[in-house]
Amino acid sequence: MEPVAANLRLRLLESITDVSATEWNALAGPEAPPFIRHEWLAAMEESGSATLESGWEPQHLTLWRDGKLVAASPAYRKHHSMGEYIYDFSWAGAAERLGVEYYPKLVVGAPLSPATSARFLIAPGEDVPALRLTLLRAAVESAKESGCSSVHFLYPREDEADMLGAEGLARRITLQFHWKNPGYRTYDDYLSRFDAKRRSQIKRERAAATTQGITVRTVRGGEVGEEHARRAFGFYEATCASRGPWGQVQLTEDFFVRIFRAMPDTVELVQAERAGKVIAGAFNLATPERLYGRYWGCHEEHPFLHFHVCLYHSVEDNIRAGRRVFEPGAGGEHKIARGFEPTAVHSAHLLFNQTLDKAVRDFLHREHAHLQPAVEQAEQVAGLKPWPLPGRASGT
Repeated sequence: MEPVAANLRLRLLESITDVSATEWNALAGPEAPPFIRHEWLAAMEESGSATLESGWEPQHLTLWRDGKLVAASPAYRKHHSMGEYIYDFSWAGAAERLGVEYYPKLVVGAPLSPATSARFLIAPGEDVPALRLTLLRAAVESAKESGCSSVHFLYPREDEADMLGAEGLARRITLQFHWKNPGYRTYDDYLSRFDAKRRSQIKRERAAATTQGITVRTVRGGEVGEEHARRAFGFYEATCASRGPWGQVQLTEDFFVRIFRAMPDTVELVQAERAGKVIAGAFNLATPERLYGRYWGCHEEHPFLHFHVCLYHSVEDNIRAGRRVFEPGAGGEHKIARGFEPTAVHSAHLLFNQTLDKAVRDFLHREHAHLQPAVEQAEQVAGLKPWPLPGRASGT
């Protein structure tokens, strides 16, 4: 394509493997969340989980100068709205009523990964504001040229969302529920933040596993292998099957095999075992600062097993490891009563049909007006005492 700015050339990649892992990850940086790394995107695409056939058509935006990659955004032409978790199904319905083709649309973000991470990857030493703006303009222009109805930046960082809003995109804020570590030393510190009734409930739910003959442990590091990858897929598949029409299997077994092989130091599998058999589990990804909960499943139903495997066990694990945040995934108001706090996640949207764009902006204005009361109500339900507790000095 023609240069988009002085000495810059835009290339749209039809596969993340059209650029090397070394080049891409150098932009992402060593502290990048797993979902923006080359290994994750490659596993998604090469496994058939995020391809044109599955409705995720890669169209990554990359900027080059003298043969060197200096900026990039992961992007996909989407042919449906599944697997995004920033729900726009009603927008698609409104488009249909207006006679507007809503699909394809251009989504800037990582497939099937509802977690915040950078959407503008910029090489160190480059002009960040200028290259962000260049990538944004490239996204809009390429979307129009390829027949997309709109551009959607999903789960950008807050500073990126601010920039997108300043450039005229419609901002959206939705809620997830994250566990945050204000300085816990022990699991009892975590429990002490609840009133007596809630604390008793949590203890009872976690203790149920013992009476059920169930033990829970995390498999990680050198212990993980292909058998754990296939087991994680089995749990994911079981959960999808339990959800009826909304439980569409979007990830392939090969994705799990590839990601366990490519990122062994990041993947973890929480396993629940009974009578020598693994009956349930949760597939997570870990960094020194954060734990990301991804997929849970079970082959036997037991009361409170989900809470123990997906929440309580990993909360204690995070306290032991000193992690600051545990993001257990999209949705789940049940997490509030277990100490997971409402947390804003961001998106930004531009629809090319002016009538539809105005309707969406009006909708977002009304949605935002209801957000703060919802947060306040959620915080009341959580009932967490402030930290530090009486008698404990701040920062200790």
